[in-house]
Amino acid sequence: MADPVSPTGASQAIAVSALRAQQARMRIIAENLANANSTSRTAGGDPYRRQEPIFEPTKVGGGIGVKMSRTAPDKTAFKSDYEPGNPSADAQGYVKTPNVDPLIEAMDMREAQRAYEANLNVIETARAMDQRTLDLLKR
Repeated sequence: MADPVSPTGASQAIAVSALRAQQARMRIIAENLANANSTSRTAGGDPYRRQEPIFEPTKVGGGIGVKMSRTAPDKTAFKSDYEPGNPSADAQGYVKTPNVDPLIEAMDMREAQRAYEANLNVIETARAMDQRTLDLLKR
């Protein structure tokens, strides 16, 4: 028979899974930002393609949490700039640039940070509840 998990223990496990998922999301966003100005190494080739995190539910400590299962390429079109002297330019002189919008990435990063902070607050609140319960039991 499995050990029962306290409600605060389950909420902490769920929050920890969300912390890990948001941390992975922030790494993907940072990678997108780092490659926002890259071009192809070959003439006419495709540059870096923006990646999107894919999340899925997962069982954790008596509840359902979340994990980042993989990344998927963003299918939006690349931008093109006319730069005939660029080694990455195609036969018409256009260079494909990544489909990464730094403003979108900045907003996504802020959203991930807020979700991360919210889950930290869940953990802190659950710990405080456990401590108060222990203090009451001591009396």
